[in-house]
Amino acid sequence: MDLNLDTLKQEILEFLNASGFAVFHSIPGGLEGFPIVLWDTERFPDYQMFLDVARQSGIKLILLAVREFESSDLDDLLAQLDDCELTREERRDYESRLRELRIFTGVTCSLELAFDYQSRLYVYEVQPDWYEEFMGVEEEIAARASDDDGPMEDDSLGGYFSKN
Repeated sequence: MDLNLDTLKQEILEFLNASGFAVFHSIPGGLEGFPIVLWDTERFPDYQMFLDVARQSGIKLILLAVREFESSDLDDLLAQLDDCELTREERRDYESRLRELRIFTGVTCSLELAFDYQSRLYVYEVQPDWYEEFMGVEEEIAARASDDDGPMEDDSLGGYFSKN
């Protein structure tokens, strides 16, 4: 879904404040490594439904993480193109696709709400379509770069060494 997450962020903050939730401003990606349960934002995109579940569960603290799209995200991918063996046409295609995304620099690209309930984090996460396109390009480039590396060579001595 192509959302304006900057507007949605403001709306959510106003709703949280009016609803009496405490807001903990978290770091985007800070939930990695924890047991999480994702809210189905495709079929149930209404964040108020998610927060109603939190309220009914007795939750008072909501984690909010917001990530803005940065030009360095694009610059890093463009630099990774140098590690790929691409035809001139393929390289131009990637550069063009990334150039089109530059208009989103400074725009919110990811918004997460989460709460802890019985040692699990319940998470509502949304991203606009354009950011999903960016992540798709990122995956393609990463796959191309790893394909070009060839098989990994093992430089270790297999656990054996000589004292000579």
